[in-house]
Amino acid sequence: MPKPIVYADASDEVRAVYDDIRATRKRDWINNFWLVIAHHPATLRRIWSAIKEVMGRPSAIDPLTKEMIYVAVSATNNCAYCIASHTAAAREKGMTDEQLGELLAIVGLANETNRLAIGWQVEIDEAFREPAA
Repeated sequence: MPKPIVYADASDEVRAVYDDIRATRKRDWINNFWLVIAHHPATLRRIWSAIKEVMGRPSAIDPLTKEMIYVAVSATNNCAYCIASHTAAAREKGMTDEQLGELLAIVGLANETNRLAIGWQVEIDEAFREPAA
């Protein structure tokens, strides 16, 4: 595993992203994800920009729901880091233990039914198809 690049050892380019992360999140620390991907500054910049755009801006989906979706996808992808960080973020936004339990039950059920549909090669019902534009 690459060693995290701490602020003192970071290039000016990486420090600028770190400063933006701190300012945007109103925190005085940078989590390990950013410290490790800083080995490739272009990826650090690109992913941070995408996170701000998708997760940070007001949209049709509220912030708690966004974090819960992130937890669901992370659980499906078996990413322990993202499960932990986005569960913490969802809890900061008000997610309860009951909501987490229900979310994970839905994730488990969706994964099971997805695999069954894939395995059985179930044809999509015409009623579920989007009409042609």
